[in-house]
Amino acid sequence: MEHIQIIFILSIIFGAYMAWNIGANDVANAFGTSVGSKALTIGAAVGLAAIFEFAGAFFVGGHVTETIRKGMVDHDVVAAEPVLFAIGMTAALLAAAIWLNLASKWGWPVSTTHSIVGAVIGFGLVLAGTAAINWPKVWQVVMSWVVSPLVGGLLSVLVYISFVLPIYRSREPGKLLRRLVPVATGLVFFLLTLSMVYKGLKNLNMNLSFGGACLWGVAIGVLAAFVTYLIIKRIPLKEETDPVKKFKQTEPIFAVLQIITASYTAFAHGANDVANAVGPLAAVHSVWKAHGEELVAKAPVPNWILLLGGVFIVIGLATFGYRVMQTIGKKITAITPSRGFAAEFGAATTVLICSRLSLPVSTTHTLVGAVIGVGLARGMRSLDMKVVRDIGASWLYTIPFTAVLTILLFLGMRAIFGA
Repeated sequence: MEHIQIIFILSIIFGAYMAWNIGANDVANAFGTSVGSKALTIGAAVGLAAIFEFAGAFFVGGHVTETIRKGMVDHDVVAAEPVLFAIGMTAALLAAAIWLNLASKWGWPVSTTHSIVGAVIGFGLVLAGTAAINWPKVWQVVMSWVVSPLVGGLLSVLVYISFVLPIYRSREPGKLLRRLVPVATGLVFFLLTLSMVYKGLKNLNMNLSFGGACLWGVAIGVLAAFVTYLIIKRIPLKEETDPVKKFKQTEPIFAVLQIITASYTAFAHGANDVANAVGPLAAVHSVWKAHGEELVAKAPVPNWILLLGGVFIVIGLATFGYRVMQTIGKKITAITPSRGFAAEFGAATTVLICSRLSLPVSTTHTLVGAVIGVGLARGMRSLDMKVVRDIGASWLYTIPFTAVLTILLFLGMRAIFGA
């Protein structure tokens, strides 16, 4: 009993550390394009992210979570050893957090989901061997490294070509702005509403069918488009031919759309990915409550754990998120509000579609692919290929690094506790 008490305390500390690193790396992705395009200052981005990320994590975050993250390890194989399982989850939290900390230091946007998945795989391997690992699930994760950035990039290019380039090439940009911006706004609100009621708010037990969620999305999208039309009709838009004047007239409008999309991304991230920090902690908590004698497949998450996760995610973004923000917003390619909007919209659409198809994707990988896609739409020279190569390499390192580090930490903690 004394050992499980100490393990539980360590898991709280490492869970807070993991949440801090999620804020520094994953949440920074959501507002990286907004900061890079100067639609928001870093201070304003941190403030908005704090509000939406915390709201998503605390009010909508997983109140019941799988104790084995993403089904990577067979529950029946490890259920006979609850204390060893608790040690493994604690080691996995620390390993994933260390990797995220290093990645954030170097400005690499990596997937927190893949970090904890790699850590859980390492723990499963050392505890029960290859038979414990759900290899088809692992293969799905590996495939997502290719699928999510590719689809995100393609959709972002499509949005950029459909909504941004026509305005800059038109001789009557004011007229085209009045026509296209309400459509773009309606699509944004349709997407955000659909994501929120169908996927983002699943923990509130809103049991809407996909068709029902689409109806809500259409209704709110049409309303948003109509309100935008009324507003933009009152804005004095001149028919400019000078490229610089077109830019100054157009970009502030796209900046608003970009900020709305980024705020949604932060909310959805808090709702869905806070489990990467609190899931393993909730699993150890369930073993601690059972006095080290039982392991359940799904564990209730106390509100104090959700609060812990939400608070430290926000602190991580505020204190260390600027490095990843600079990579996403400035180093890959030059970002303006219109390009940032195309990237955010393409990424959010990709995540929604893949979620609907039950395909595991990383929001981070998707957004990076979307930013690269927008850069490619302007030509290969607009991309910093060294930064792109470094990011790609960091994705390949994630699972093996966290798996090996978890194995080492698990063996060390097992020896210390004599388990």
